[in-house]
Amino acid sequence: MKNRQPIGILGATGMVGQRYIQLLENHPWFEITWLAASDRSSGKTYGEAAKWRLDTPLPERIARMTVSPAEPEGAPKVIFASVDAAIAREMEPKFAAAGCAVISNSSAFRMAPNVPLVIPEVNSDHLHLIEEQPWRKESGGYIVTNPNCSTIGLVMGLKPIEERFGIEQIFVTTMQAVSGAGYPGVASMDILDNVVPYIGSEEEKMESETLKLLGALDGYAVKPLTAGMTAHCNRVPVIDGHTECVSIKLGKKLGREVTREDILAAWAEFNPLGGLKLPFAPEPPVEWCALPDRPQPRLDRNRGKGMAVTVGRLRPCNLLDWKFVLLSHNTVRGAAGATILNAEMLASLGKLEPVAAAATQA
Repeated sequence: MKNRQPIGILGATGMVGQRYIQLLENHPWFEITWLAASDRSSGKTYGEAAKWRLDTPLPERIARMTVSPAEPEGAPKVIFASVDAAIAREMEPKFAAAGCAVISNSSAFRMAPNVPLVIPEVNSDHLHLIEEQPWRKESGGYIVTNPNCSTIGLVMGLKPIEERFGIEQIFVTTMQAVSGAGYPGVASMDILDNVVPYIGSEEEKMESETLKLLGALDGYAVKPLTAGMTAHCNRVPVIDGHTECVSIKLGKKLGREVTREDILAAWAEFNPLGGLKLPFAPEPPVEWCALPDRPQPRLDRNRGKGMAVTVGRLRPCNLLDWKFVLLSHNTVRGAAGATILNAEMLASLGKLEPVAAAATQA
């Protein structure tokens, strides 16, 4: 692309905001032109306002940029947002009303009936819901959300199975990295040599978001998947990478007993985007690891540049039908990378300008 789409980052100094900056440094479609954060950061250069905590250098161009007030005036028309849910409930509609495409990592509007909760490989057709938002009709703006960091990995592992065989029950136990709590995250005296069996609202998010993501678009609303779902969420002393132990009871779509080979084939043949080439879309989106002690966060979280989900340890379940382990990178696939991929999908559908024309030809 000769002309990259100008984008802004709302919540630019936080950990997900920093990850946006890292991932977008050489993006072929998008260019960061606006940064916004809290009042205490406004007016400072980004290098002064943010304490950079990632393992690649802060780009010099970004370090010199001035942090703007978190207001729509002067902002570009495409906003990547990552702010606390309470702030997002007030702030994101302001940007949508001003004609901005707000592509959000916040939980504030994920379960709103007319807001798409999207993983492009899973339910890109749900993006049609933006046309039902009042901002879209009045100013052209809208809000699109990506799921919780633990939900994304789970749903990507389940989608190929649900498509072929149906799923009636889902039981998941998570072991979630400390980076999922932001910075400074969990105090060291609480997490070292320990497992914390509680993450506020996490289980509720996983249960409701999973069923919405795997549901079907029915007219102008999403009809959630009619499966039983329960989640146990735990914080563990791992920096990046959410590990999840999953048991499932299958439906009756196949009409015969589902074998191990059937499930492995579903994962291996999962190619939902077809020939559509999106820069952040991993190929394949779900990677099987046959080693008996994998996946592991330290060894597998960066598969597909952090955007792929790794599955392993598939075996029969004595209570349900099958059980397996999955792993995803919670701050790449589960946060900033998910938002970027949603923006790429919107561009490919002609919902962003001037990226749209080039995106469909990429």
